[in-house]
Order: sequence, then structure tokens, then C-alpha cells
Amino acid sequence: MAVLPIVITGDPVLHTPARAVGAVDDRVRTLVADMVETMHAAPGVGLAAPQVGVPLRLFVWHWEEDPGIVHAGVAVDPELWVTPTTIGPADDETESEGCLSLPGERFPLRRAEGAMLRARGLDGEPFEIEAHGWLARIFQHEFDHLDGVLYADRLEHAHAKAAAKAVKREGWGRPGASWLPGIDRLEG
Repeated sequence: MAVLPIVITGDPVLHTPARAVGAVDDRVRTLVADMVETMHAAPGVGLAAPQVGVPLRLFVWHWEEDPGIVHAGVAVDPELWVTPTTIGPADDETESEGCLSLPGERFPLRRAEGAMLRARGLDGEPFEIEAHGWLARIFQHEFDHLDGVLYADRLEHAHAKAAAKAVKREGWGRPGASWLPGIDRLEG
């Protein structure tokens, strides 16, 4: 296993829909193992293949809801359905999100409260998870990456403007920018 560089916003792999994985082989299993190690090193609660420069419809997640309640897995070629999103501005504290491809930045974003994830695991078998709250948010965030959408693309105007300023300030928004968890020090 290896920690992989995480691609930063501006690279085309993050802004282009990913292609289907198809058959799960040793190459895919190695990629997933590396993604899990990278996610933990970052640290993060989810990581999509495009975030490590691989344009495949695949993501991993690991989130501890409470001590002893761990949600973790891998979604290969997922489909996602969400409940309607409530209207109104996002709450700065309870709906704040971050993204490993916009490292160190956090902005509030309104998401659906519930989601239904259908995908295949590494064994090739289909599965289905009904998620609510933070787990539903993780699924929506990672699924967006597979469609070439970053959470900053969904922000309300004032927060989108602040995100754009952060991208400019950091010199991101260009192809080839990345950071390596455990090596690069990031603020935030």
C-alpha cells in the first residue's frame, strides 16, 4: 500500500465525469488499498478515485459516528438517489464541509438529509445502503467527484466567492497541483 498524492482543484481529472470501473481486478484492489491509506493519512472521511488522479467511478469512505459505530466501505460504479434538499441557507456550523482537493478550506453547503447508495464492492457483489445525516453527506460529496463536481461548485454565492479567493490565494486552479498527506503541511 502507498499514500498517493491528492489532486487539487483545477486539474481536469476533477472537473470531468469519471468512467465506469467495470471488472474488479488486482489493479482496482490495489488502487482501493492505496486510497484507503491516503484517506486515513490526510485525514479524511471519504476519497474518490479522481482525487488521486484516476478517472474511475469509485470511492471509499470511513467515518466513526460514535465510538464503536464505524461506517466504512468502497463503492464501485455507484448510483445515488437523494431525498429533496430543504430550502434556505446552509448552517455555518452543522453543514460545513471540507474537501481534500481544496485542502484546509471549509464552507457550509446544504445537502439532502437522506441518500440511497447502490454500488458493487471489491468482491463484485452489489449492495445497497440507506444513509442519513453525515453519512448521506459523505456519499453525496464523493459521488459528486465522480461526476466532475466539487463541493465548491455547489456553494451559495458568498461562499463560492470566498472559495474562489482561496483558490486564487493558494495558486490552485491549474492542472498538476497536488499535495501528499504526511509530507505536505496544510493549514486548516
